[in-house]
Parts: sequence; C-alpha cells; structure tokens
Amino acid sequence: MDSQEKANQSKKTNLFIILGGIFLTNAILAEIIGVKIFSGEETLGLKPAGWTFFGTYVLDFNLTAGAVIWPVVFITTDIINEYFGKKGVRKISFITAGLIVYVFIVISLVTQLPPAAFWLEVNASDASGNPFDIDYAFNTIFRQGLGIIIGSLIAFLLGQLLDVFVFQKLRKITGPKMIWLRATGSTLVSQFIDSFVVLGIAFYIFGNWSLQQIIAVGLINYIYKFSVAILLTPLLYVGHGLIDRYLGKRLAEQMAEEAAQDTSFM
Repeated sequence: MDSQEKANQSKKTNLFIILGGIFLTNAILAEIIGVKIFSGEETLGLKPAGWTFFGTYVLDFNLTAGAVIWPVVFITTDIINEYFGKKGVRKISFITAGLIVYVFIVISLVTQLPPAAFWLEVNASDASGNPFDIDYAFNTIFRQGLGIIIGSLIAFLLGQLLDVFVFQKLRKITGPKMIWLRATGSTLVSQFIDSFVVLGIAFYIFGNWSLQQIIAVGLINYIYKFSVAILLTPLLYVGHGLIDRYLGKRLAEQMAEEAAQDTSFM
C-alpha cells in the first residue's frame, strides 16, 4: 500500500468515525430525552390546536423531546449511505442498537441503587418550597417501560434498514445527481415506519392507547419529523460539500460509486 492509498484509507476511516459519532450521539440522546412530551404550540407561543380526530379524540401538537433531534439521525444516515453504502449504515445501526440496550440496562441498574440520605435531604423541596422526592423523579425520568424499549429498538432498526434500501434504489435511478430526491424519498418511508411502529408496540400492544390515539399521535410525529428533514435538506448539501472538500473530488466520487455498487471498504 503506497502513501496515497494509506492517506485515502485514513480519510475514509476518520470520516466514518466522525459520522458514526454524530449518529450514535443523537440516536442514544433521542432515546434518553424521549420520555419528555412537550407542547409544540406553546413553544411557538400559540394556542393548542384542539383538532378532533375520529370524532372524539382531541389532538394538539404534542411531541416527544427525542423527535427534536431525530431528523439529524436520518440525515446522517443518508450521508453515511452515500459514501459507505448499505454495509456502513447497517454496521452503525446495529452498533447503535446494541449501545441503546446497554444504556437501558445501566439505567435499570442504577435506578435500583438506594439513595443517599443527605442527597434526599438537600433536595427535599423544589424552588417554590414544595415537597420534592428527587429519587422518585430520577427513577421516573430515566426508567422507561419494556414496551417503549422494545418499540423504539424495533422501530429504529426497521427505519434504518428501510432508509438504506429506498436510498440505494433511488440512487440507481438518479445516479449521483438529485441528492435531495433520494434523501427525501428514503426519509419519507423510514420516518413513517419509525413514527408508527414505536407507538404501536409501546402504547397499543404493551399499553392502553386506542388505535385512534396511535394514528393521531403518529401522524403528528411523522409530519414534524418529515417536515424538519425537508427543512434541513440544505444541511445535507453543506455536509456533502464539506466531505467532498475533505476527501478530494476523486476519492469522494470513488467512494460514492463503491457505495452504490455495495463494494465499499466497510
């Protein structure tokens, strides 16, 4: 292996580590913060929408906090897909799924630890002087139900595998052009699955939500994630531009071609 090949190999490895780090961080963080549900309308200073679905279910734009950063995961997926192909996306997806399981196991263990008396005492009241149980709050925030864990992992893996499949199918049609089309098309499919599978497993199969609630909340989450992904499309081009500049035009084109033919170094 000559010096140029070594330099190219180093660039490929560094790029995958950086993209993988962004992917891992946002995916795991989204799982951890996803326990919080926030009001989209109040965030924007608006009144609740109060839409009525199926005649009885009143729906507002309430979203999980994890949905805020989830589009970053899908954009990173598309970039990894572009340069490292299906093998690269599958590798980082399965690694991430394993680390998510690890995170939940650690959280389950630490929430079982007995709290120190002084920790409970110094945090016995909130800022307004109301009684406050910090151990209960800690456990409630971090300990998620089995249904949510299973649902999120299945939805994550299904979404990722579908994203890479649709992306590569569209790339065969568009060639190296029209990045926005294959990125948007793959996101359209993968985020639809992601939005409904996690809710269906966590709150319909393991929970007590009605099918109407699953559909209504799933639609809001899907509309949000897909809309944000479209708005972030310019960042996709910025990312491609920075990566092409780092790799050099020749190496970037070579990697994209190898990724499309599923012959990347991964």
